[in-house]
Amino acid sequence: MSVSPLVWTVTVVVILALLAFDYFFHIRKAHAPSLQEAALWSSVYVGAAVLFGVVVLLLGGTEMGGQYFAGFITEKALSVDNLFVFLVILASFRVPREDQQKVLLFGIVFALIARTVFIFLGVALIDAFSWIFYLFGAILLLTAGQLLKPGSHDGEAENFVVRLARKFLHTSERYDGDRLFTVENGRRVLTPMLLVMVAIGGTDVLFALDSIPAIFGLTQNAYIVFTATAFSLMGLRQLFFLLDGLLDRLIYLSYGLAAILAFIGAKLVLHALHENTLPFINGGEHVKVFEVTTGLSLGVIIGVLAVTIVASLVSPAGKAQTAINNARRHAESYLDLEYTADAAERERVYRNLVEEERAIRAMDKKYRDKAKDVEAIRAKVREAHARHEEYLRTAG
Repeated sequence: MSVSPLVWTVTVVVILALLAFDYFFHIRKAHAPSLQEAALWSSVYVGAAVLFGVVVLLLGGTEMGGQYFAGFITEKALSVDNLFVFLVILASFRVPREDQQKVLLFGIVFALIARTVFIFLGVALIDAFSWIFYLFGAILLLTAGQLLKPGSHDGEAENFVVRLARKFLHTSERYDGDRLFTVENGRRVLTPMLLVMVAIGGTDVLFALDSIPAIFGLTQNAYIVFTATAFSLMGLRQLFFLLDGLLDRLIYLSYGLAAILAFIGAKLVLHALHENTLPFINGGEHVKVFEVTTGLSLGVIIGVLAVTIVASLVSPAGKAQTAINNARRHAESYLDLEYTADAAERERVYRNLVEEERAIRAMDKKYRDKAKDVEAIRAKVREAHARHEEYLRTAG
């Protein structure tokens, strides 16, 4: 099904309007969104994506609709995995929680721009060179292997681009709200907020190198690729605050994503063989191979994600890992005086720390003791308690 320029224009305008709404009604006033706010708007954006998919299903048919939903679910799952790295970057740069929304929205906008460029570049390459599917397949198979390596979510905030920015751009040591510029010693200088955005933007480009071949493995319709990618990014900011604290619990997510990317990579290689024109493969003739249908792709993606999520949530090791990592994060946030200037937010963090400790004590000791750097985490928690007692004495 071909898509008219009018439909393209309306779609782009709607997406831009959603981004503008997000900024003017949620981001302009810096605040840390509540769990209820994050849940509400995450539901709104997911609902909008599903509604759009239903429209595609009705107007474009089951094949086109199935491709959209398969692409959307895959891209959404990859986006959730990317949140692990965003979490590391925000923590590394010690971005105050109430200012994190602006950074995340910038990341979403930059990701959408980067992915749009890669989409149309991918379409042009596919039209010109059918063998590009071999390359896309190889990229996904290599990415799947990388996800199975330990520490795949460690992230590196101080990447090459950030180091260059630090060298050539004079930045202050402290944040000034969510401003990009501040005045220091009578001079107008950049704040660390710019470096955070550079780090997020740099990782977004790397994410696009994985996600775009993945969705091209499900459909080559540029409109479906674009809309599935765009709607998967919509609401990612709210999802970050909704899943913050639960991300560590999805201990098997990387395995599930590795399986999905390997499946799509294999599908791309099969498709490349089916469309083969390379002279050193079967004499340049098409190879008769099994072609994976859209329905099978959708079933495999949903099935793998369901098994991965359920296994992570019911696993005692996953529960213990989540609680211990959350305790560490709460303690670090409480001890970091630059985390927030809001006394109520700091008190909320301390309450979360106490509740997390209570949950940890109720768990089986063998799971608690398996956590990485558990003694260092316990020392940090004790320090947070000592700091809180000192605060209460001073306040009293």
